[in-house]
Amino acid sequence: MKLTDFSFELPEHLIAQFPPVTRGSSRLMVLDRRTGNPMHHQVADLPALLEPGSLLVFNNSKVRKARIMGVSKEKGTPVEFLLLNPVKQGDDCTWLTMIQRAKRRRLGSRYVFEDEREGEITGESGAYRLLRFDHPVDDPWLDRYGHIPLPPYIKRNDTPLDEERYQTVYAKPTGSTAAPTAGLHFTQELLKELSHRGIEWVFITLHVGLGTFLPVRTENIEDHLMHEEVFSIDSSSARQILQAKAAGRRIIAVGTTSVRTLESAWKQGGLEPGTGATALFIYPGYTFKVVDALFTNFHTPESTLLMLVSAFAGRERLLAAYETAVQEGYRFYSYGDAMLIV
Repeated sequence: MKLTDFSFELPEHLIAQFPPVTRGSSRLMVLDRRTGNPMHHQVADLPALLEPGSLLVFNNSKVRKARIMGVSKEKGTPVEFLLLNPVKQGDDCTWLTMIQRAKRRRLGSRYVFEDEREGEITGESGAYRLLRFDHPVDDPWLDRYGHIPLPPYIKRNDTPLDEERYQTVYAKPTGSTAAPTAGLHFTQELLKELSHRGIEWVFITLHVGLGTFLPVRTENIEDHLMHEEVFSIDSSSARQILQAKAAGRRIIAVGTTSVRTLESAWKQGGLEPGTGATALFIYPGYTFKVVDALFTNFHTPESTLLMLVSAFAGRERLLAAYETAVQEGYRFYSYGDAMLIV
């Protein structure tokens, strides 16, 4: 398939720059993938739209406050850094890092950060750099001095509001550089209502990397190399998912990251608990093994996320639904409205 098969026109004013005033107050389009007919609801309607006995699968990864500012010791200029993954911790604290204007940053360049931390570029890894600190830089330090790394299509600086609203209410293990945004719509009150309706849920973890925003640069999408992300499923969650599947109850993935985790961990008719890594690229033609329904946001043109959702709903039906969403003024992307595909 061609990359242009996943293009659509999106007016810039529909790209949500801020979260809704109240969490959970977004609109919800329900798409029947058998008929292609969209229906318009609110996220608050979700308990009434799902069958009792359905099982929601949430990604509970927490976004790391990984964006930090440093000052060049050589030139005195400010430089922005995004810490991706710790390579080493302890006395030799090194992070794989994305650096502003990376081509200008030479090996041996040193920078000063908050709390008298200093860092030195000690290596390269493709477009990324290895940044070694003279004192430990861990999550408690980042919680104090770091910033939430908002997606590139949000054209503003982060605010204190983003510290709360760019996290799910159930976020627990820290490790993502982008939020599993479908989960941003859920409140504790909504979870209680779902429970009262007999709808269950489990948590799995996939730490979302910056690769989720990488554009597809190949004309034939089959030639695209998917980024790798780390996931984990504990034995209790795996057991609940298997029991629901065996009973014919509907498995509803909340977000594309939950889809990729479930489909990656399904082996020979069973769901394997444990930790793994996935570079699974789902696009039309893929046969889903676990997921029966999908709760997701509206995605960017020509993105791997759009291709995954197209595989689930059918490309033509999905793009027709997106055209309706544009006409109806739905908000797109991380802080935007939601879609339930059944």
